[in-house]
Amino acid sequence: MTDLINVYCDESCHLLNDRQGIMVLGALWCPTVEVRRISRRIGDLKRKHGLRLRHAMPDGRVDPGFESKWTKVSPGKPEFYVDLVDLFFDESCIQFRALIVADKSRLDHTEFRQTHDDWYYKIYFQLIQPIIRPEKRYRIFLDIKDTRSAEKVQKLREVLANANYDFDRSIVKDIQTVRSD
Repeated sequence: MTDLINVYCDESCHLLNDRQGIMVLGALWCPTVEVRRISRRIGDLKRKHGLRLRHAMPDGRVDPGFESKWTKVSPGKPEFYVDLVDLFFDESCIQFRALIVADKSRLDHTEFRQTHDDWYYKIYFQLIQPIIRPEKRYRIFLDIKDTRSAEKVQKLREVLANANYDFDRSIVKDIQTVRSD
């Protein structure tokens, strides 16, 4: 078993005024050495259910294929989602953690002298910090939120490093934004 862990984070309904009362942030993590094998298993499930796979296009762009997300669950493909959930329960190397904000209308950023954006990254800290074990090494991937997130992501890495006495940045080896698809 490797000491390098990939942590994949995403959120749902993170905008303050999106008319959605609830917000969820999730993190899924597993040893880096298992990522390719698990990705192949997910690809096999997509093939089994006739869903598009990720592939490179002739112009160099990447077609993400069918992105597995809750908004895509339809009466036509429930078996795929059942198989996908079964895969995650079958794979003991995959871990999951989520934070739920039950009512965003109750957030009072003024009281804490912060913006919603500041709060968003504080909540990501609350999601990720309990996952970190000092004897392991981590690469963390956050969904791209906007074009100005690089500075906030680096601040999140700094705060995670300080919280884990990781002054040489050896525990959290990398934290970066990626397109979730």
